[in-house]
Order: sequence, then structure tokens, then C-alpha cells
Amino acid sequence: MAEYLPTKKSLAAHPMPEWFENAKFGIFIHWGLYSVPGWAPLEADTQELIATKGPAYWLKHNPYAEWYQNTIGIPGSPSWRHHVETYGADFTYDDFKPIFNKALKQFDPDSWAQFFARVNARYIVLTTKHHDGFTLWPSRHPNPYKDSWQSTRDVVGDLTSAVRDRGLKMGLYYSGGYDWTFNPLVIKDLVGMAGSLVQTPEYAQYADNHIRELINRYQPSVLWNDIGYPPQSNLVELFAHYYNQVPDGVINDRWAQFPVPRVPGVEPLVKGGLSLANAVWRFLPNRFRVLDFPAGFHYDFRTPEYAQYDDIKTFKWESTRGVGNSFGNNRQEGPDEMLSLTELARGFADLVSKNGNLLLGIGPHPDGTIPEPQERLLANFGAWLDVTGEAYFDTRPWTIAEATATDGTGVRFTQGEDAVYATFLQAPGERRVGLLGLTGNADTRVRLLGGGTLEHDCTDDRINVTFPDRLDVWPAYALRITPKPRVKT
Repeated sequence: MAEYLPTKKSLAAHPMPEWFENAKFGIFIHWGLYSVPGWAPLEADTQELIATKGPAYWLKHNPYAEWYQNTIGIPGSPSWRHHVETYGADFTYDDFKPIFNKALKQFDPDSWAQFFARVNARYIVLTTKHHDGFTLWPSRHPNPYKDSWQSTRDVVGDLTSAVRDRGLKMGLYYSGGYDWTFNPLVIKDLVGMAGSLVQTPEYAQYADNHIRELINRYQPSVLWNDIGYPPQSNLVELFAHYYNQVPDGVINDRWAQFPVPRVPGVEPLVKGGLSLANAVWRFLPNRFRVLDFPAGFHYDFRTPEYAQYDDIKTFKWESTRGVGNSFGNNRQEGPDEMLSLTELARGFADLVSKNGNLLLGIGPHPDGTIPEPQERLLANFGAWLDVTGEAYFDTRPWTIAEATATDGTGVRFTQGEDAVYATFLQAPGERRVGLLGLTGNADTRVRLLGGGTLEHDCTDDRINVTFPDRLDVWPAYALRITPKPRVKT
């Protein structure tokens, strides 16, 4: 096996592993001290909130429960009021540590792995260290600012073993851009978002030591960084080391190393520009009023958050979002605040047709139990995939991603080695519907996944399909068409 050299050219030669192309569905686990309060205000999803209300409002009313430490640091915020009323003004975020570590004793990683396999997830990504700096493994490189700022149990190791025993891939998340133990500045607006990036040589060495330790000890199949990475670090060397240790591993895109100016005369200009952006936010074009992450110089896949692309991308990407409007567990969220099975399934069919994977976030309780509404949604999604999974797993985008059937039903396409799959995003409004623009022939066969062969006929500009009188109640229906039809131009 070829060795990767610490050069950008060598890294660029890293091929996209087949397993990641084929996987399509992963589960993102946000779990840490913030799981103890498990609280955030019920708001719109992050992208909508930022677009309509702006960064300052979003940060004060942050729906991300994993940001609890920062949000309670903003006086008057809903989370601040909740914290004072529930725990008292003298109860600090650090006081959640013994509660979390005690609850960890009940965690059963095998039950997680069994459940993830049952719902048809192909890979798992665990937060090893979120922005609060608390680590879920016993690092040989302890936090210099907080004693024993880590879990008393090797959560990373225990879950990695259980997941791999079930034949799934294990990935690890690390917050490289923010660490509030190194920079405790409360983030209230765009100025704070930039100013909170930790960019000291001390932190760069600390983060590098952690990443190398995670690679060497756990061999993660996905190396998933967040926000950015210290500009003093040599990522070319770090990435080469990772690929040499895990040749079929993948690296996400959030490793941008943009130094924030700290020099007199320049820093005020940057702050002034960000302050101006805060002030005129609602007047900015829509394309700027989004939560986006600049890509680093090298990555295997992009990671839009609470967003999807509108067309087929030549690059691999992964849509990441929680089952609700938070990644960490928000005890306030119930079924009404979460994705419905219909939204989840149809969104999944759409993104897979456009070369995407879905990394779906869940937020367990401190003892490792998955909240019942989250568990039920995943179980129902897995049951739907039991029937339709052939149309998504191990497939690739087709010539076109989407079309509209003659009855107005939206359709999404994928392709396997010898078949094209057409997913109807709802039950067709008529028994006989046409797939416009698809050309079949006398050998064409159409099968409803989970429902048998369908009557059909082919004309010059469509394939007409007759659905059964009665359909099982599913959020979407996938057809297998062989041999592959042509797209009429």
C-alpha cells in the first residue's frame, strides 16, 4: 500500500473510499456535560434563525443544547433564566461533571451498536470533545486549565469496540476551532464568533496531540473536525499521518486555518467590519445570511449543516443535522419539534440522489439512554429502509436527480450497477402515472420495492407505471427499473 507523503499533492491523490460512497446513512452522537441539563429554547432551526433574526439573536436563543455553557453566559437569555431558576446562580457548568460521570456507569455501548445496526446506519460519529473542552476519553494530554476535565470512562474506546463488533464504521468528532477552557470569551455575535477561535501555539500543540492520540489509539474511519483549526498546526503532516494509519479513512472539510488578526491597527478593522455586518444583517443578500463553514485546503467531503444542495454535486458531501433543532439532547423537544418520518425519508431520498450522505444527530441522556421520541423516529426510519434501502445504499447519482411524474408527484433517482431507482416522494395521486423523459424498451421491467412487479408500458417520451389499488403506508415509494432507461434529450 502506498505511503502518503506530507505534501498537498500526495494528499490530493487520496481516493474516496467505496465504503463512504456506499454508506449513505450515519448517526452523529452529541453527548457530554451539556446532556445533564439537556435544555435549549424551542426555536426554528439554526439556518432559518440566522437568516431571519441574525447571529446575535441566534446566539442568545441558541436552539443547540450542546452550546449550553455559552448560552447561559449571556445574561437575560432563555437558557440563562432556566439555569438560574433550576440550579441556582452559584451552580456552575463545571458542577455538571460529577453528575455526568456518575451516570456514565450505566452506559451500555453494546445496546447502542445493536440499535444503530438495526436501523440500517452504516457509520457512527461521536463527539470526543465539544466546544466546552470536556473529553470523552482518558487522554495522556490533560487539559492545562481544568483538572480531570475528562470522563472517568473511556467512552470513545468502549463505543468504538461495540460499533465495530457490529460491522459498522466508527468516526470521531473533535472541536478544533473552539475550546472554551482555553478561551472563555462568551460568544454573543459575529465579533465573538471570530474572537473565540483559539489560535495560540499552546492550543495548537494540545489539539495536535489529541488528534494524533485519537488516530493512533482508535483508528477512526471518519476524522470530523468542527469550526476550524489553529493556523500554527501543520495539517499536511497531520493528514498524511492519518491516511497512513487509516488508508480508507475520510476527512471532513471544517479544517480552515484562517488567522484572526491580533495586531494593533488591523484587529479593530476586523471587529468593525463584523460589527457592521451584525448591524446590517437583515439587509444582506440571502446567500450571506447562512451558517457556513469555510473549507480547509484538503477534504474528502463537504458538510452543509441543516441544509441540502439543490442539484447533483460532483464532490461527495454529507448533510448533517439533528433529529430536532438541536444536536445535543433538548428535553423540551418532542415529536412536534422533531422531523417527522415523512420529512426524514423524503429528505434522505433527495440528498442521496444528489451525491450526499445523511449524518443524523441524536442526543442521549447522561446515562446513555436515547430519548424515546428519537428512538422511535430512528426505528421507523430503519423499518422504511428495510423495504427501500436497495434504492439508496451502494448506489450512485444518475444522469438526473429529480423529475415530476404526470400526476405531479416529485421523483428522485439513483442508480445501481444494472438498475435505476425512482423514488416517489409520496403515494401517486393516480394509479397510472408516467415518468416523463424516460425511455424504456420491450425488455424494461419495473418493480416496487416491497411490493412486487408492476404493470407498465413504454412510449417515446415516458414510462407509464400502474401502481396497485392499495399501497402500504410509507413516506415514499421506490421503484426498480431494469435495464437502465435512457433520458430523452
